[in-house]
Amino acid sequence: MSLLEAVVLGVIQGLTEFLPISSTAHLRIVPALLKLVDERNQWNDPGAAASAIIQLGTLVAVLWYFWRDVVNITMAALRGIRDREPFATVDSRLAWYGLIGTIPIVVCGLVFEEFIESQARSLWIITAALVGLAVILYWAERVATRHRTESDVTWVDAIVMGVAQALALIPGSSRSGTTITAGLFLGLRRDVAARLSFLLSIPALVSSGLYQLYEVRHELINHPQFGVSLLVASVTSLLSGYAAIAFLMRYLRTHTTYLFIWYRLVLGGVLIGLLWAGKIQ
Repeated sequence: MSLLEAVVLGVIQGLTEFLPISSTAHLRIVPALLKLVDERNQWNDPGAAASAIIQLGTLVAVLWYFWRDVVNITMAALRGIRDREPFATVDSRLAWYGLIGTIPIVVCGLVFEEFIESQARSLWIITAALVGLAVILYWAERVATRHRTESDVTWVDAIVMGVAQALALIPGSSRSGTTITAGLFLGLRRDVAARLSFLLSIPALVSSGLYQLYEVRHELINHPQFGVSLLVASVTSLLSGYAAIAFLMRYLRTHTTYLFIWYRLVLGGVLIGLLWAGKIQ
């Protein structure tokens, strides 16, 4: 991975991690499209491990944007344990809900690791996920009541959103896309669903990023340039990720998710045409 490739992929990762359009899909699609334009292009799919490590940059972006919420939730959880009333406040409950909601993606990530890192990165699967979630998100927009806030969130909501987050292991589905969709079906306001989606992503990003960092530790030692490229990609994903979070939180206060639904459908249609014609693979 060259430094230019690291910068470009980092920007793509940061922007698409938090917008409901799938970062993994774009990290796979962009190199394929660049090769279509210029066959001499040497950019390749960075792979699941590199993608997870680059996501550590987006983790910092979430912590940066929501640092007050993270501090309040953490302190509330610690006070709850100290006072033996772990569910006394909304913030303390959110802390436990976040942990519960992380279990499905950790379990599924370990059980289906081989599939996720290989067959699941097929452009046909990615295309199907892009289109499929667009249809489901449209359905959620049509039936959602959007009247519930953080204070209304329950254990059931945490489990449902956790399972939805686990579905994001399928490239093309999108972590924010699946969890926001689940939040809408649960009757949450769009901006509340997005906020919970981002907070729920913190434990998942930490676990996947550090696990993959450990897995490639020998490669990082033996190939320092690879480590530098990953660092550059992570920093650029941090900056672009922060911008994406700020945009989406403002946008969803007054807008629907139809913009992202149409984007997914158009991109999926283009990919179907290119795959059917054998232009990309």
